[in-house]
Amino acid sequence: MTDPNTPPDRLATDPRSRYHDEAMFERGIGIRFNGEEKTNVEEYCVSEGWVRLPVGKSRDRRGNAMTMKFSGTVEPYFLDTAAGSGDE
Repeated sequence: MTDPNTPPDRLATDPRSRYHDEAMFERGIGIRFNGEEKTNVEEYCVSEGWVRLPVGKSRDRRGNAMTMKFSGTVEPYFLDTAAGSGDE
């Protein structure tokens, strides 16, 4: 069983992906990548240490953003828990 206050190891914004979880997005997920806040992450994996970020305004033939995989330290967190911890 997973802790409800721990974001999943891997998550994707694309609804066609098997790593897409609508409930997580409704709750709100924030990503810190190499210590910097990122708001445009398409997919991430904590255990493998990478994120997929869009590259410019380029689109593939299906209309999806072109992405690149960047390696580094990935720290996902829930926005509702982060907001609650700042009030203490």
